[in-house]
Amino acid sequence: MTEPSALVLFSGGQDSTVCLAWALARHERVETIGFDYRQRHSVELWCRPKVLAEIKARFPEWGRKLGEDRVLDLGVLGEVSDTALTRERAIDFEASGLPSTFVPGRNLVFLAFAGAMAYRRGLGSVVGGMCETDYSGYPDCRRATMDAMGQALTLGLDRDMPVETPLMYLDKAQTWALAHELGGDRLVDLIVEETHTCYLGDRSHRHDWGYGCGTCPACDLRAKGWAKWRAGR
Repeated sequence: MTEPSALVLFSGGQDSTVCLAWALARHERVETIGFDYRQRHSVELWCRPKVLAEIKARFPEWGRKLGEDRVLDLGVLGEVSDTALTRERAIDFEASGLPSTFVPGRNLVFLAFAGAMAYRRGLGSVVGGMCETDYSGYPDCRRATMDAMGQALTLGLDRDMPVETPLMYLDKAQTWALAHELGGDRLVDLIVEETHTCYLGDRSHRHDWGYGCGTCPACDLRAKGWAKWRAGR
């Protein structure tokens, strides 16, 4: 490859949007990939094009680097998953201690497909918003899992394919701070207005930190992070 490049796992949410900005600030060529796995909050898929369009409009220097976007149909993942993200069921904790929002193998599947796409497109790395600081204990968000997947992709594709995770050790307040560091108020405002985090797919309630039900774990993390970041400014 003649230029630094990356493929960003882009869901349309807060974390993946910050990761996209991070990648655009560092790489000369950036493409995006999303996944339709019949998620309960599929509204995030409708947010993706708007977020990408707003990035191009508000940050022309990033827009020039932003390449193709694609969404892969991984409906089979939803079919084999009985979780609160793929079924109409309560968000609670399982006997395993993991929340019912845990979709087994989700990030492993995402990274395998992203690695294959990055290989085909000649992109140098995969970037994801996995984090083991403010998370729900998902084992496929841990640094060790990401390192293992990066090694597996490198071995399986017979070329270096690192998995970059810029949010791995940041809490949500620090993620808001990183967004501001990367793109100032323009990026923070974009994230508030256009991205989606709520597990229930609620876009009818507007809060200072964005749209959502305000009570699910994803909204709770986003709201608390926003309040902590704003209080520390």
